[in-house]
Amino acid sequence: MIKSTINDCKIISLPKVTDPRGNLTFIESSKHIPFDVKRVFYLYDVPTEESRGAHAHKTLHQFVVCLSGSFDVRVDDGESQATFHLNRPWKGLHVPPMIWGSEINFDPGTVCLVLASALYDESDYIREYETFQSLVGYASAI
Repeated sequence: MIKSTINDCKIISLPKVTDPRGNLTFIESSKHIPFDVKRVFYLYDVPTEESRGAHAHKTLHQFVVCLSGSFDVRVDDGESQATFHLNRPWKGLHVPPMIWGSEINFDPGTVCLVLASALYDESDYIREYETFQSLVGYASAI
């Protein structure tokens, strides 16, 4: 099984074409992000007090971008945790497999875009934190 740490979670700056008529940012699979994109989804109308995510993936990579507004992504490798604040549409967070991730602290009107390395597969999800910890080799809960 893949063993990732929070140090593998990286903010990636995307190309930004500045123009007086408005800016443009683009993403090319395996060029700007470290995987081919197989699925795209987005979150919106998330109430400020709610969170999304709170799971890990066995093999899936994700690239998370805040298109509008802001939110935090909390990542956890079973031993260490970090929080990344996303609020720029030309910067995104790469979350590799076997990282527990949660999106939290949504501003009103936020739109979160997620690019994924595979099609939806429920069997790739780890939804219980204790199961995640046992798979990554950490026995005690946080």
